[in-house]
Amino acid sequence: MLLEHLELIDFRAYPTVAVTFGRGSNVLVGRNAQGKTNVLEAVYYLAAGSSHRTSSDAPLVRSGADAAIVRARARSDAGRDVLIEYELRPGGRSRARVGGQPQQRARDAIGLIRAVMFAPEDVELVRGEPADRRRFLDELLTQRRPAYHAARQEYDRVLRQRNALLRAARGRRVPPSTTLDTWTDALVAAGSAVLAARIAGVHALAGPTARAYADLVAGDAVADGAVQLAYQLSTGRCVVGDSRHGVPDPALLGAELRAGLADRLATELERGVTLAGPHRDDLALSLSGLPAKGYASHGETWSLVLALRLASREVLFEVGDEPVVLLDDVFAELDEERRRRLASHCSRFSQVLVTAAVADDVPLAGPRYIVRDRTIIPPPENTSA
Repeated sequence: MLLEHLELIDFRAYPTVAVTFGRGSNVLVGRNAQGKTNVLEAVYYLAAGSSHRTSSDAPLVRSGADAAIVRARARSDAGRDVLIEYELRPGGRSRARVGGQPQQRARDAIGLIRAVMFAPEDVELVRGEPADRRRFLDELLTQRRPAYHAARQEYDRVLRQRNALLRAARGRRVPPSTTLDTWTDALVAAGSAVLAARIAGVHALAGPTARAYADLVAGDAVADGAVQLAYQLSTGRCVVGDSRHGVPDPALLGAELRAGLADRLATELERGVTLAGPHRDDLALSLSGLPAKGYASHGETWSLVLALRLASREVLFEVGDEPVVLLDDVFAELDEERRRRLASHCSRFSQVLVTAAVADDVPLAGPRYIVRDRTIIPPPENTSA
């Protein structure tokens, strides 16, 4: 996948800007708060249908504007032109066009442009809460198989209905009606599909993450098998990621979830909330047998989240076009050796967009774009942008 042209109108603080990118590394250089990250955020929105920084579209629309436009032209690995446009409205539903044609649902444009993004916020994948790691898996799986997004939305819809019934029955010792059984059945059906996809995703990520981490920290005495990924189910079982495994049986996962819900029903009725299911699961990350959260150093944390993003690229590339790699102010946080090793990875990618406050922090060949006061000044050979 090659992102050739990007246009933003009233996106974040940009009134309007257009830029053309080339193959290989493209480095956006500028002081903080000049709009570098916004460019990468827009590219990621094209790929995932959401921002990596906020769950709402409202902050993406420039103050005083009615809507924001993110428009791009890309070329697939097969040489096909891909034209995508998102219209974002604060408080309203986003709309998408593909090839100039309106889409019935904005999510129908997800996955046509593919991107993997690393941002400073990614340290929360290690240090943060389970919700951060669940979101990481969900966004990756949505790009890998766009149908996953619909499955996840269905699970959320059913969960809201079941929680509403539990709140209505709060404090009782018996279900309010057989309606709860109906929504439990629906939760199990939707939840088993989400569980199967997530566990398969962890299996797919396990090997590439371990290899990427070992490469990034080579020379730092990394033991074989130092990195371990595992899917921690709310029912108490932990599934260790193993690249030799594929998609687990959804029926078995459904039976396990049903048993977990039955075990917790009395407590659910007391608390008015569903206590088992994918919404309470976690992605467990370990280094040398110890939980990364709480034990990993600053350098280990950055290396691990970088490894997860590099592995994400590989997982996406297995089933479709090569993703565009987006690196937001990454090199400044790395020592010289890890910069060199990350740059070696990037040199093998078809396209990388990098932001930096200092150009010399980025040991990559490629054009430098100057970002200043919400304008993008291209290098001389790209003045047509």
